[in-house]
Amino acid sequence: MMTEQAHMSDLAIPPGEYLEEVLEEMGVSQAELARRMGRPPQAINEILKGEKAITPETALQLEQVVGVPAYFWSNLEASYRLVLAKKVDEQKAEGEVEVASSYPYLELSKLGLVEKTRNTICKVKELRRFFGVSSLFNIGEVKEYSPAFRQVEKDSMSHEALAAWLRAGHIVASGKNTKDFNAERLNDCLSDIKSLTFETDPNILIENLGKLLASCGVALVLIPHFPKTYTTGATFWVDKKKAVIMMSLRGSWSDIFWFSLMHEIGHILLHDKRATFLENGQSDPQYLKQEKEADLFAQKTLIPAKEYNEFLSKHDFSASSIESFSKKIGIFPGVVTGRLQFDGLLPHTVHHHRIRFKWKKA
Repeated sequence: MMTEQAHMSDLAIPPGEYLEEVLEEMGVSQAELARRMGRPPQAINEILKGEKAITPETALQLEQVVGVPAYFWSNLEASYRLVLAKKVDEQKAEGEVEVASSYPYLELSKLGLVEKTRNTICKVKELRRFFGVSSLFNIGEVKEYSPAFRQVEKDSMSHEALAAWLRAGHIVASGKNTKDFNAERLNDCLSDIKSLTFETDPNILIENLGKLLASCGVALVLIPHFPKTYTTGATFWVDKKKAVIMMSLRGSWSDIFWFSLMHEIGHILLHDKRATFLENGQSDPQYLKQEKEADLFAQKTLIPAKEYNEFLSKHDFSASSIESFSKKIGIFPGVVTGRLQFDGLLPHTVHHHRIRFKWKKA
């Protein structure tokens, strides 16, 4: 009966403490137990003190000598050692409280990705679970998050916040259903995607755009901008069959949204599936080359170069001229205005046809 109660208890009982009780009931001394088991007396003494663990071999010997099943000793030992390990882990968690404060816990809790709590140790454990790491100090070494720690756009950038933003995107993307990725279909859908630039209701836009991209094997993920991330978009792959375009909805101008989106599509169609692309920041020559390629792809896809050059040659950038040109190439006129501003041909105080999206708050 005593064995069953101890086995069912949630309390971690030191195996040696219980073994002492068994020996006392049997009237067997430590020295006698050592002789019956063929073990040195010192080894038995260390087991009783909890200094030496009960191995599977020892558990079998105890079963044969004292009649308590081997699985009981093994389970009791495992439970006890696990509790000791948890105590050590608690101490380690205390050492991670400071680094945990670098992560945007409030934003993650608002998205339902971590539990709401004020307890600092609980925050550490929740962040470990969120990132899938045993220590917050390991995050920078994980391939999935390492791109966030290479960004160098601003000194005030929070690499931790950017890593959290990326992780949130991975979690949301994993839950989205898409067709298997098909580059040919994505290319064929570019004209349909461009036609959505005329949709001025961002909620309808995102719904239709998400469906269109999902049919090509691309998951569209919208995660609000986290403080100090300074990133409008990212591209990565969940696996070989699902690409992900992640948008932060930073800012509200529709033309910036469309350029960023096409930029990310450019990465998907042109570049390595093993890479994670974050807009802005890295100074690596290869990365900068790929960024320029994605920029060029976005520019040419939204506004074909030949038609754009012909439009520029007329030197008429009035609202009516922009509208007429946009109809000709099938793009929302605000996108043309944004391009002219970017090229320095229109002042940033002139906003012909440009609109701001009013995104739903998360």
